[in-house]
Amino acid sequence: MTPTEALAIPVRGWLARYSLAGFFVLAFAISWTLWLGAFLAGEGAIRLVLFLLGGFGPLVSAALVTHATGDSVKAWLHSIFRFHVRTRFYAYALGVPILVYAAVNTALTVMGQGVDTSLLLGRIGGYLGTLVFVTILGGGLEEPGWRGFALPRLQATHSPTRATLILGFLWGLWHVPLYGPLGFAVPLVLAFLYSYPFNATGSVIPCILLHGSFTAAQDNLTLIADESHGLTDAAIGLAYLAGAILVVALTRGRLGLEIGPKRVLPRAHQVDHL
Repeated sequence: MTPTEALAIPVRGWLARYSLAGFFVLAFAISWTLWLGAFLAGEGAIRLVLFLLGGFGPLVSAALVTHATGDSVKAWLHSIFRFHVRTRFYAYALGVPILVYAAVNTALTVMGQGVDTSLLLGRIGGYLGTLVFVTILGGGLEEPGWRGFALPRLQATHSPTRATLILGFLWGLWHVPLYGPLGFAVPLVLAFLYSYPFNATGSVIPCILLHGSFTAAQDNLTLIADESHGLTDAAIGLAYLAGAILVVALTRGRLGLEIGPKRVLPRAHQVDHL
């Protein structure tokens, strides 16, 4: 037995018992290391590549932990990447961010911030470009880790709302090196809007699309010339919070999770706790 193999045995044993904690540790370690490298690299292509690769930390971590605990990575990916879900969940993924930003613009109008709807036509291209990029290459590919791996395991021992709160806290903390405190608060709130489509479908596809849609809306659908005003951030934050409260209320706290026996997790994760 080589030293590497000898070391792998206790590591796998630990992951078999604490796979959820292992997932979070690895996700943070992979992403933050790559983002530190991007920061140190300065401007240029290397910085961009490292920045993008850092966003794959949760996905890579989930795959590594799944493999280390003896489960099939292929089977796990097949179970969460299911395109055949009801059309209304695709509509949810594309429509909810648009509705949220319609509310933001309405609130800004009421506050006298000079919303200019003529800006919308010029921003459609940016909206669509961002939607496609984030969905297929950017932050959308965090979702197999956060929702496809961590959320079901948290819900095995916690209520959907509590599990989502825990996940939202850690998801927000993961963003802090990129966006600071605001980057922490936004995922914490938005997590509730993401749990619903995953729980209702068992697929990360609506969540990936929702991630792309929210980023595209946030970048392009606030229809005022100067978006740096503090009232803009306040309006966005309140709209996000209202959306989270609404989905919790409408689902009676279940966030799309069916009442009944809990989903069966892979053997290696049955004793996992956080």
